[in-house]
Amino acid sequence: MNDKPAALMLPGLGNSGPGHWQSHWERRDASCERVEQREWDTPRCGDWIARLDAAVAKRDVPVVLVAHSAACVLVLHWTAKAKAQHLQRIRGAMLVSPADPEGRNFPQGTTGFGPMPLRRLPFPSTVVASSDDPYVEPARARQFAEAWGSRFMLLQAAGHINVASGYGPWPEGFTLLDGLRGEQRDH
Repeated sequence: MNDKPAALMLPGLGNSGPGHWQSHWERRDASCERVEQREWDTPRCGDWIARLDAAVAKRDVPVVLVAHSAACVLVLHWTAKAKAQHLQRIRGAMLVSPADPEGRNFPQGTTGFGPMPLRRLPFPSTVVASSDDPYVEPARARQFAEAWGSRFMLLQAAGHINVASGYGPWPEGFTLLDGLRGEQRDH
């Protein structure tokens, strides 16, 4: 029996196109699956929470959440509302380029993403941020990681860690995911 955790891909606003690392990982590994949202450009956070909750509920294997940008905010809001049995399925979370809903560059048109929840996550997590991300200052990303009880990794000049920043397949990130999948729940 394969007990490898499923990896739920949680793209940020606009979804992740075919060249994005999340899309590459889905093609590379059948256990990586995207959580599809109905509205990618001007979403309501509550709608995204419901879709994530449904995706976790239908899994009978452990899950790792792989969030990018605004989806990092989603993960924090979801943990505050999720049932205990759903939270117990989560092996960990990889939170990449957490967009700051209170930041000056957070896209207009979204509803319910702010303020950023600053409470400890009930599972292991890693925050990967960049020194020059237009959607979150490095000090703010570090503050998030500390509040969430996450490991913090700061990449130099990596932009928003997306295709426009040169992050297509991102094999180093996939290695981080594999490490998170192997962690125990003694967080």
